Formats: sequence, C-alpha cells, structure tokens
Amino acid sequence: MLHFRQKAMEIIQGGYDLHIHSTPSHFERIQDDLQVIRDAAEFGMAGILLKNHYEPTSGRAALVNRISECEAKAYGGIVLNWPAGGINSYAVESALAMGAVMVWLPTRDAQNCLGFGNMDGDFFSRAGITVLGEQGRLLPEVYEVIEVIRRYDAVLATGHISTKEAVEVCKAGREMGIKMVFTHPEWPRTKASAEIQKNMADIGVVVEKNWMNIADNLCKADEMLQNIRAVGPEHVFIATDRGQKNRETPVEGMLLFIQTLLEHGFTEKEIKIMLCQVPAWLVAGK
Repeated sequence: MLHFRQKAMEIIQGGYDLHIHSTPSHFERIQDDLQVIRDAAEFGMAGILLKNHYEPTSGRAALVNRISECEAKAYGGIVLNWPAGGINSYAVESALAMGAVMVWLPTRDAQNCLGFGNMDGDFFSRAGITVLGEQGRLLPEVYEVIEVIRRYDAVLATGHISTKEAVEVCKAGREMGIKMVFTHPEWPRTKASAEIQKNMADIGVVVEKNWMNIADNLCKADEMLQNIRAVGPEHVFIATDRGQKNRETPVEGMLLFIQTLLEHGFTEKEIKIMLCQVPAWLVAGK
C-alpha cells in the first residue's frame, strides 16, 4: 500500500483534474479556488478545471491564474442550467470569449436528473431541460451551441442528461467536428453500459471517469475499471468530481484514484494517458 501511495505521488505530477467544485459556490465546498490551485501546484499538477453548476467559472479561473503565482493553470467552463438560460448559445459565446474551455449540458436542471428527484442543496423549483424536441430530434439550439463551441475549439460535455440524449448529442458533436465528453457514465443518474461507452469512444468521444462515484459507493471500483478496459485508456480521462464538504480534497481524491488504478493492475503509462495526455488535449490542445 505504501509503495502504491509513493508511486501515486510521482504519477500525479503533470496531471489534470477536469472536474473540481470549489468556493465560491451555492453549495458547501471544502476549498476555495486559490486553495485548490495551490494544492494542485504543490503536488506538481499541470491544471485543474473549476466547475460551478450555476455560474461560469472562466472569469474566476483567469483571476486565479493572475494572483496565485502557481505553475498549475486553472481553467473555467459553463454549465447550461437555467441561470445560464438553458441551451443558450449566447451564454456559451460569452463564457468562451472569457476563456472558458468546457461547456456542460444541463446538470442539476436536466429533465433526466430531476426525474430522480432533487439533489442535495437544490434551492429552487424548475421544469427539467431536455435537448430533444417532440420528434426525438435534437433541438436547433443544441446545434447553435455546438457551432459556437466549434469556432472556439472548446469541449462539450453531456452533463446530467439521459443516456439517450447524450448519445444523440455526441453523434452530432462529432459529426460537426468538436471535442465531446461523455460525463461520468457510472453515476446512477447518467449510467451507461460498457457497450454504449465503447460505441461513443469509437466515434471519438472521450469518456470521463470520476473518483467520487467509487469513493461514495455509487459504483463498484471493478465496474468502472472494467469499463475503462472496454473503452481503452486512450479514450478516457480521470477526474475527481470532488470539492464536497466533509470529503477528501480534490488532490487527495486524485491520489486515491491513481492508487486504486495501480492496485488493480493499470500501468503507469496507462494512468498517465488518462491523467495527463487526454485531458491536456481536451483543454490545452496539446
């Protein structure tokens, strides 16, 4: 165990965590933006992506990069929940013009997510957002959002929409030539089979794997790791989805994730692909 821990501390260097929740936030978080970036920099990480369900984080990331004096870089994004106007290309353009690199389709406000009930901390009543029209086809607004993302060479992630919706968006996004992310398909509200994940990877979609789902017993480690094998590490990035109060910090979560991968037979090279290579391509174009 100690050997794996020491190895994880070496592997994390140069890595990215593209799913971190920090303060300021509408929900209690364990660290603020500066604490997160300084923690990441202390362990030699290359970058983090700040996520907030109800406000863009591109401006926050720019300020963090200016004042933190860290080599690690903060990135921002926008989630298309109701405060952003839902599937709103104008909000996307605004966030990307401010430096955002990731756009998430609705999360807490997705029709699919609300079908499971409110999440902890939800504080207003609302109808759920869907990306599909009455005929089961993608709404015109979705194509407008994809077009803006294409112009900025940014990334579109599926958020908390249903698997059926996510598959349709991923197909459309890839046909229009943008980078697509299939968001945490082991989370119960967005769960997708290994076959679906593999089909998406085959058309160039990157599949996200989150430590939170394992740590909070929302899926078995074996299930997620088998899905990684089915998809292939070159089509995966690992992230923590951490920042929740009374949980480990994002950096500690990433170390535990790396340690778990090592314990289950993943090689350093495979982990580096998922931790460094794939996320760097997504947000930094490397």
